[in-house]
Amino acid sequence: MPEQRTTPRKNIPVYMRVLNDDTQDILGHMVEVSMEGLRLETTHELPINKDYYLRLELTPDLGSVPYIVFAARSKWCKMDIILPNLFHVGFQVIEILPEDKEVFSRVLQKYGA
Repeated sequence: MPEQRTTPRKNIPVYMRVLNDDTQDILGHMVEVSMEGLRLETTHELPINKDYYLRLELTPDLGSVPYIVFAARSKWCKMDIILPNLFHVGFQVIEILPEDKEVFSRVLQKYGA
């Protein structure tokens, strides 16, 4: 499948847990990020083209709030080629508050390798 991303994602070297904000279920942890989207590593397959309210848990050095919540759409889901019990899921950010977008930008600046 050809690359459709317009902005390259950056690897995240720290563990940043992501939850479904509606159910409080842990979806996985963020392993790549750009201002337009993110990639999660998860232990279960997620449906494609589904909208979620994602809760990104933050490290204390990113600000005074413990997490941000934003809307994102799952765009693809693939099983890991080495560890078949893991899945990689690509999300496109579809709605985020301006103040949370600033925090999201700090995540990218601070941890984007």
